[in-house]
Amino acid sequence: MTTTVDATATAAATTHPLETVYRPAHPLNLFRTVGVLMRGPKDPTMLISGATLWRASRTPLGVATLALRQSTAGIHATAWGPGAEWALAQLPVLCGADDDATGFDVSRHPLLADVAHRTRATRLTRTDLVFDALASAVIEQKVTSLQAFGAWRVLITRFGERAPGPTPRPMFAPPSIDGWHSIPSWSWHQAGVEPPQSRAIVRAAERGQRIADVVLSAPSSGDRDRILTSLPGIGAWTSAETRIRALGDPDAVSVGDYHLAHQVGFALTGSRTDDDGMLELLAPWAGHRQRVIRLILASGLTEPRRGPRLAPEDHRRR
Repeated sequence: MTTTVDATATAAATTHPLETVYRPAHPLNLFRTVGVLMRGPKDPTMLISGATLWRASRTPLGVATLALRQSTAGIHATAWGPGAEWALAQLPVLCGADDDATGFDVSRHPLLADVAHRTRATRLTRTDLVFDALASAVIEQKVTSLQAFGAWRVLITRFGERAPGPTPRPMFAPPSIDGWHSIPSWSWHQAGVEPPQSRAIVRAAERGQRIADVVLSAPSSGDRDRILTSLPGIGAWTSAETRIRALGDPDAVSVGDYHLAHQVGFALTGSRTDDDGMLELLAPWAGHRQRVIRLILASGLTEPRRGPRLAPEDHRRR
């Protein structure tokens, strides 16, 4: 698969924006592809304003802000900050250029085939920013989305770095790895993050950039999973979520999710199932199980609610 990136500026002046037009060699829905990275509607690292998707990140070269707009000519990207060059170079894979669906076939399942046709412009994104994906996934362990997104917002705003560029509202890039490590215990508590989760992030941060480098260089999804789950406090769910967000893993399955097994079972058989049942149902699509899950989530098909919605529990007064 070939792509074309036309750079119209150099990295010499980080105080001025760099611009690129990325012309994908595949159908692309920008918002559906990259938008899945947003951690709630008030995520300080991402924002959709009109026709522009804004993203703040901490790249290996420093903080960068991306403004992305889609037109018939391609994806118009403008970047600010010391990490601008890296962000523009990484733009194709952020937009799914490395997403290879060779061998993926859902033609025998009417629901999946229909959704696959309707969402064919949605790609699997990857950020290549392993530690930030790991931190966000750990924060989302064993709590509601409302709690996790609120904690992410508080921590990024307080300990992250203000994003450069004319953002529609103040935006922030995540802390450096050292920054995550130095967050005081009371600040985790005030943000609503429980001690097991904060300890997992701090202990991962003690290994510095090495852990991200090892994961990125691992030859297979299984190897990356083994590396991640060897870290204290990192289980199968967190490993899968990290690999989905940072690496666009087409086969990752978030085993242990509160709702996912029920959704997969209901969509594929009409009845809920458990994690073992979910894995059995997904087995025919080994190598592409995350694609099937994305199609199920995109279908909007959900099991009728059986009880009241889980209420968030506030631990900060303890």
